Amino acid sequence: MRCDRVWGKARLATFAPGQPGIGAVEDGVVASLDGRIAYAGPAAEAPAFEARETIDCEGRWITPGLIDPHTHLVFGGDRAHEFELRLAGASYEEIARAGGGIVSTMRATRAASQAELVASALPRLDALIAEGLTTIEIKSGYGLSLGDELKSLRAARALAEARPVSVTTTFLGAHALPPEYADAPDDYIDHVCFQMIPAVAAPEFGGWGLADAVDAFCEGIGFTPAQTRRVFEAAREHGLPVKLHAEQLSNQNGAALAAGFGALSADHLEYLDEAGIAAMAQAGTTAVLLPGAFYFVRETKLPPIHALRTAGVPMALATDCNPGTSPLTSLLLTMNMAATLFRMTVDECLAGVTREAARALGRLDSLGTLEAGKACDLAVWDIERPAELVYRMGFNPLHARVWKGL
Repeated sequence: MRCDRVWGKARLATFAPGQPGIGAVEDGVVASLDGRIAYAGPAAEAPAFEARETIDCEGRWITPGLIDPHTHLVFGGDRAHEFELRLAGASYEEIARAGGGIVSTMRATRAASQAELVASALPRLDALIAEGLTTIEIKSGYGLSLGDELKSLRAARALAEARPVSVTTTFLGAHALPPEYADAPDDYIDHVCFQMIPAVAAPEFGGWGLADAVDAFCEGIGFTPAQTRRVFEAAREHGLPVKLHAEQLSNQNGAALAAGFGALSADHLEYLDEAGIAAMAQAGTTAVLLPGAFYFVRETKLPPIHALRTAGVPMALATDCNPGTSPLTSLLLTMNMAATLFRMTVDECLAGVTREAARALGRLDSLGTLEAGKACDLAVWDIERPAELVYRMGFNPLHARVWKGL
């Protein structure tokens, strides 16, 4: 078999379908051709390779490159002062209603240029890449005007040109109500549906639109289910898949609404009920769990992990990297939090930042497992067993990161 590179003498966590657990292969090999996996599996079953380069992994573990399926990586300013207020007893909702929260970040984001947004996001992105990240989702939602939302999405696209990483973008114009629409939330939703969504769906970057999906914040301090439905209907009219911030602070039945639109994911889910779980299971909507936000905010309850597991709802994990409720730039720590706070298993945590994260982005056909034909995105680890990636805190055992075969 002709190929570009071969990684041999490796132990693989393939996450391939039909295999138990992580799909472990004790004596494995991965080969790449033109940026895609040509073979991944047991060395004993591998064809003869004609490779330009062969890498001896010396028994190290190889997983798919890590995927962060929910971030707000592009924003202006920070909200460290709100962290101090919460430590003094203020609630997230109290801070938001007093003009802080998302609207505070909106002001800083509007004041920043696209170049400044890119520059401030790069250190956060670099921290994730240093731990084996190869694909990241980045949401808008801090501009809350047409021009500033477009600026934020362009900044997110520009990050993919500045670093060797795959970026998917999500339009989150229905994140919060901007001050200029303070007394007219339905008028703002009109603006989102009839001006913003058509603009982000229109071809721009290389013939693609600025957004790959549409999100909304369905919550008492966000938007109602009826308003969210209008956003989803507009997204569907323009051919964009949807996802939803759902059941974070209360049960608005947002997860069931999202599932009814065939949403890629419903995210947060601390107040998710049995009806929402059943709807997600039936629709194949992935649950994206955000332990960083749970840990940082401390005003919610544990998401129903056991019920999601029992119903067969896929569970992904993400950093939720944002300035106000999850200033987290480590998928390794995210996995540790999911295990210790949510009681997820090691296998679930590892799948949550690979296979299930790819599923949450609608990209399982091309990412997230070590299978022939998929992107050759790999993380090579100096570990004795995969549990170390979940067990350790503040330690990075990454030996090498491979993106598109390089």
